[in-house]
Amino acid sequence: MTDNTIILDEIDGRKAAAFVVAGQLEDFFLTSPDSFGLVPGTICRGIIDQFVKGQGGVFVKLPDGLRGFLRNSKGSRLGEKILIQVTSYPDEGKAIPVTDRIIFKGRGVIITPYAKGINVSRQIKSDEEKLRILDIINDNVPEDLASGIIVRSMAINLDDNTLLEETKALIHLSEKVLSDKGTGIELLVQGENAHALALREWPIFKKSQIFTGGFEENGILDQLTELIDTRVNIGLGSIFIEPTRALVAVDVNTGNDFSPAAGLKANLHLARVLPRQLRLRGLGGQITLDLAPMAKKDRKQFELAIAKSFKTDPVESTLVGWTPLGHYEIQRKRERVPLRLGLKL
Repeated sequence: MTDNTIILDEIDGRKAAAFVVAGQLEDFFLTSPDSFGLVPGTICRGIIDQFVKGQGGVFVKLPDGLRGFLRNSKGSRLGEKILIQVTSYPDEGKAIPVTDRIIFKGRGVIITPYAKGINVSRQIKSDEEKLRILDIINDNVPEDLASGIIVRSMAINLDDNTLLEETKALIHLSEKVLSDKGTGIELLVQGENAHALALREWPIFKKSQIFTGGFEENGILDQLTELIDTRVNIGLGSIFIEPTRALVAVDVNTGNDFSPAAGLKANLHLARVLPRQLRLRGLGGQITLDLAPMAKKDRKQFELAIAKSFKTDPVESTLVGWTPLGHYEIQRKRERVPLRLGLKL
């Protein structure tokens, strides 16, 4: 195999995808069990069911008897039909987080019905590439298009025809959904499974780098089994990542290193490995770090290190900061299936 590969396989009859760099699992998608309900990205026609006092939100009736929670619902009326999109998986026992700001996401572009204009990712540095992409869009997209377009960084590796066809298809889908005249509760667009997500989100552009089947032969199942363990078996000291009902607790210890700088070294190591560990384990929500002891003067160094690590992580995360007890908190979007719940290895 080449250094960077995508492996598309199945686990327990559900589609799964592994992104492997030099033999190490770098990212992983798993199609959620049916019991998880609607997956992120799903678009539905729902009915506003109940206002939530003090939270500025409403509960929304969804297909299959499910319930969604929509924030910032000013002006909504009970019984009103509404188009919503699932944004993330819910906490156990809670309503599904949804938004009425629907988007249609592809590999090269995102169609934004409620934000007009064309915006190009800042990661596209080449003026030549920007002009090529904008020429394709401006020459083929109607001037009176009601929606906006965001050009993603991966558009630079799409040829003209592929980028054009994707853009046209997403515009057509958005217009079809937004012109919906139905009145009842209905699923309109199904969120994508693990294989489709992998081919949309991961930076692989040659068919020779994509393989069908091979989890067992390439050690993927063994790496996944290790990730179910709460202990992170890499690097300095000891790290434990333990999901609870309320939050994800991360405990850092120095191990057998008793030097004055041991705490800082262990915490900096955590900063480097944490985004990957959370990503592969499918963990989100409130993340609380119980760090190894270190001087307050070293906190700035830790803050810079963890900000650098999360900057390139694809999952939306907010670095909240320090608590009065000296813990460090992160709020992370629940957009993936928790590995410990989704696997039976």
